[in-house]
Amino acid sequence: MHRTECKPGKVYLVGAGPGDEELITLKGVRAIEEADVILYDRLSSSGLLRYQKPGAELFDVGKKPDHHPVPQDEINRLLVDKALEGKVVTRIKGGDPFVFGRGGEEALSLEKEGISYEVVPGITSAIAVPAYGGIPVTQRNISTSFHVITGHENPEKEEAMVDYSVLAKLKGTLIFLMGIKALPRITKMLTAEGMDPDTKAAVIHRGTTAKEKKALGTLRTIEEEVKKMNITSPGIIVVGEVAGFSGQMDWRRFMPLKNQRILVTRSRKQASRLRKQLMALGAEVVEYPSIEIAEEKEPEKLSSHIRELKESGVDYLFFSSPNGVGAFFNGLKIIKEDLRNLQGMKIFAIGESTKKALEDRGIMDVSIPEEYTLEGAVEMFSALLQPGDKLYHVRGSLGRDLLRKELSHRDIQVIEKDFYRTERAENSGELAEIFTGGVDGITFTSSSTVQFFLESLSDEVIEHVKQSKIYAIGPVTADTATSFGLRVDRIANPHTIKGLVDAIIKEVKEKRQ
Repeated sequence: MHRTECKPGKVYLVGAGPGDEELITLKGVRAIEEADVILYDRLSSSGLLRYQKPGAELFDVGKKPDHHPVPQDEINRLLVDKALEGKVVTRIKGGDPFVFGRGGEEALSLEKEGISYEVVPGITSAIAVPAYGGIPVTQRNISTSFHVITGHENPEKEEAMVDYSVLAKLKGTLIFLMGIKALPRITKMLTAEGMDPDTKAAVIHRGTTAKEKKALGTLRTIEEEVKKMNITSPGIIVVGEVAGFSGQMDWRRFMPLKNQRILVTRSRKQASRLRKQLMALGAEVVEYPSIEIAEEKEPEKLSSHIRELKESGVDYLFFSSPNGVGAFFNGLKIIKEDLRNLQGMKIFAIGESTKKALEDRGIMDVSIPEEYTLEGAVEMFSALLQPGDKLYHVRGSLGRDLLRKELSHRDIQVIEKDFYRTERAENSGELAEIFTGGVDGITFTSSSTVQFFLESLSDEVIEHVKQSKIYAIGPVTADTATSFGLRVDRIANPHTIKGLVDAIIKEVKEKRQ
């Protein structure tokens, strides 16, 4: 490599927080958005990769206990080499880069090469995980300090740096990171050095995520409690009287979807509203988009579509999805068609979300059917339209032709034009790994999400899917899922995103009763 051929780029060392993807900072998100190259590990939420720009290079450099497929020296070298190629490189690390994250080693390797870099601090698990578990690391009159200790010292060191004779005498909260395997030694050393065996203790596994598990006890009993709960890495250990607050400060009990991990298969562009509503209710959301929306951008074809709309004497204009609304108006912009040339038509939408998409573009007088399906639209138009009327339907390539078939029997002309295509999405994530982490429910918002999702799965993953709760936005989507051999647990009513979320809440509530 000729390193003098291009100007060195920049590296961001970003702390992504402990698991809940919303705990990343705004600055951390910006660093991901700007990156040409992204290095990420297993303790940084995969959901953060949604912020990547198109074409960004991705490198999974995650480590697991006793298994480091990408050695730290190689990670350091990768950061340097990519920056020397003139690229913006973002290194996403779980928690904070400088709290047992080896961010200091990475920073020094960049310093050595004179590469511009920036450290973006993250919320450390030492504070966030206890907080999510209802444990304040400090509490007036009980603990006025907290101490963060590694539970996994470098085995190559000749002498241990953790002095348990000092730790045992501290009055504050002790927080051990990466110490699950070392728990027997930690409890033994602390009590041997004089700490009261009845001191409160807690061990929290996968804190801040839907799969959090928590063991509570004392130094005397915590090891047995951990075995009962079958807790493994990753996790943290909290020692101190504040651990006793866990049962008193369970603030997450007010979140109806706490401990639910929901897989969303909608297109990444569309998934935002569903993801935000689920996360606000306490769910952990995993996005695995099965479809992508490709809008028609060919000027000649768009001009033909709009010309037919203007010249055929259409009385009614119908949009059956927000995707159609977006593609239609973007198409007008591409061919520089003035919206005022389309005045005089009555506008209809299939449901509230499509209606809102029109209202966002200044189209306020929009009618919708009582039932948000094509069947509902057929019923509405059958009552409103007269023989000889003309209806222009803006739709996608996989849209059903139910409207045209049914209304043609009433001598109503339906012109259907595809303004977008629904295509199979390319995913970088491994579904087998996602399901290994546990999935409680899967949402489907269209027949195409069902079809494209299931057609690409291995037999092993399909078995995992069949063990998850299945949520469908409407009866047509549910029928498609059933045709693939799935059992649909809930159908949204009304057939909206809010209806889908409410259906999930009802299912979880009944399961917990």
